[in-house]
Amino acid sequence: MATDPKIAAFEVAGVAQQAFDVPSHTGAADYWALTKPEINFLIAIATFAGFYLGLPSELHRFPFHRFPFMLLIHTLIGTLLVASGAATLNQYVERRFDAQMRRTARRPLASGRLEPSAGLWFGIVLSFAGGIYLAVVVNGLASLLAVFTLLSYLALYTPLKRKTPLCTVVGALPGAMPPLIGWAAASGTLSFEAFVLWAVLFLWQFPHFMAIAWMYREDYARAGYLVLPQGEQSGRFMSWQALVASLGLIPVTLSPPMIGGAGSFDCAVAIMLSLGLLYYSARLAYQRSNAAARKLLMASIVYLPLVLLLMVLDKR
Repeated sequence: MATDPKIAAFEVAGVAQQAFDVPSHTGAADYWALTKPEINFLIAIATFAGFYLGLPSELHRFPFHRFPFMLLIHTLIGTLLVASGAATLNQYVERRFDAQMRRTARRPLASGRLEPSAGLWFGIVLSFAGGIYLAVVVNGLASLLAVFTLLSYLALYTPLKRKTPLCTVVGALPGAMPPLIGWAAASGTLSFEAFVLWAVLFLWQFPHFMAIAWMYREDYARAGYLVLPQGEQSGRFMSWQALVASLGLIPVTLSPPMIGGAGSFDCAVAIMLSLGLLYYSARLAYQRSNAAARKLLMASIVYLPLVLLLMVLDKR
């Protein structure tokens, strides 16, 4: 039997701390920032939703003594280790470009608070630890999906950000993988329902990221990132990506695999959430202002956890 997940996590952090020999009063906070905990929070929610929805229905019923709580914990730990490693390695690769953006200039590697080699090895340790952890404690499919997410994010999305605005489409593919990892961990396989859940995450990323891209378009341009086309096309590109994806979320969210057994109240809530996201996407497309982008960003952050929670409650 594998070691306790909490002990394993602390061991990974301890190895990284000793290897980099950084003062604890400055290193701990900087290493924590490298993992992008605010993004990991959403990843954890999406992974949990995939895990819960991937379990056989009888495991959701009272009493809950058969619910695999430890398997869920192992899945979250392994997934978050890989996600943290990917975030760290991404910042290592882009540290020189991040230093040119006001939004990212204070990141540990971009600002020089941490040595690049420290960030590189920290990311490698986290990535390998997470992939191996999932393979040993959970299952091979969950580990394979997590490793695929890591490699496609670093090898495809990261370099494409400086080559084409279509990087957002490529980046949304690995970005939607957390629920598939959770589903694979719970069931050992993937089904059509799992890919419908993946589609929710895939489409959600476009209004979410377009809001960020519009708010910081000058920052991205200064660093040479082509997340938006240059000139007047940038507004049209942003508008279409946000609007089409938000519109597509309505039928996907209300599809039978996601909400087939739900009552009228749950369906009404799902429709309201989807229409709300579509409204703020349309508002940004019309106004093209930072204020409208900020409201869309907040709407997207509210939308995803609530929709996933609704799906979980419907299954239960």
